[in-house]
Amino acid sequence: MAEEQQAKQFIVQKVYIKDVSFETPNSPVIFTQKWEPKVEFNLASNAQALENGLFEVSLTVTVTVKLEDKTAYLAEVTQAGVFTITGFEEQELGPMIGSYTPTILFPFAREVVSDLVVKGGFPPMLLAPVNFDALYLQHVQQQQQEPAPGPHGLN
Repeated sequence: MAEEQQAKQFIVQKVYIKDVSFETPNSPVIFTQKWEPKVEFNLASNAQALENGLFEVSLTVTVTVKLEDKTAYLAEVTQAGVFTITGFEEQELGPMIGSYTPTILFPFAREVVSDLVVKGGFPPMLLAPVNFDALYLQHVQQQQQEPAPGPHGLN
């Protein structure tokens, strides 16, 4: 009799804000300047296995907006989720955790950033959608290009 294959299961257990920060270091003077912002946008994700097919994935979105050389505001949100991911092959877990779960979390983080910015007295900031599939593929390719460490971790 063939082995029974465990059914694939992906369940969003919980979505929550893990950390949030909003800074306006040059207010109120920054409000008197002409609004021609330079925007820096950074993303980082992290995952950890919990127990019995549970994973916590966190997505940190950092937006820094400057007028010339002065910071208008810095918004940072770590949006997290707990996911049940079972029955998937090892090679399927990477894309699930590195691409699929951040795709689920990003709209929540995007909304929090938007709310913070507006409540901070600034014009709305709507972050563009992100292609996490492409980012994950780029990350995998970079890891494959790095030389493997030699004995004792030396190259």
